Amino acid sequence: MNDKLTAVDHVTTLLSSSSSLMYAMRVLLEHGTPTTSLQYIFRATILSRIQYAAPAWSGMCSAADRSRLESLLCRDKRLGYCAYDVPTVADLFDSTDDDFFHRVKSNSNYVLQPYLPDKTDIPYSLRTHSHNMTLINKTKFLSDADFLIRMLYKYSY
Repeated sequence: MNDKLTAVDHVTTLLSSSSSLMYAMRVLLEHGTPTTSLQYIFRATILSRIQYAAPAWSGMCSAADRSRLESLLCRDKRLGYCAYDVPTVADLFDSTDDDFFHRVKSNSNYVLQPYLPDKTDIPYSLRTHSHNMTLINKTKFLSDADFLIRMLYKYSY
């Protein structure tokens, strides 16, 4: 995070470290490493770096940041380092958020569990929800970027 509460610096660092790794992968390809091995290396290094702690910083990514990360994936797919079945950056962020939220919600000893709103008991049922917690009022941009608020509103429909 920078002083403007964006993830531009983090994305720039990710892209520069990924460029170095792509150079090393190109050298491996020139020495005869099979494409499938390069795709495993890509998943273990570059893709894991993009997904690492994504629930914490992906909410602060601008559309330009997501576009820069998406262009990295497209370039790696074109060069053969990345498998074509790897989802888009937005889908990666969504799946990472979903996995993390389900771990927080299902584990009562998780450190973030106390920050979830209290469970509500409503005697009527208008529609089903994937959780039974009360929603927090969204008031500012920062609450849109907060992981817990994003997940509660996502699963309230």
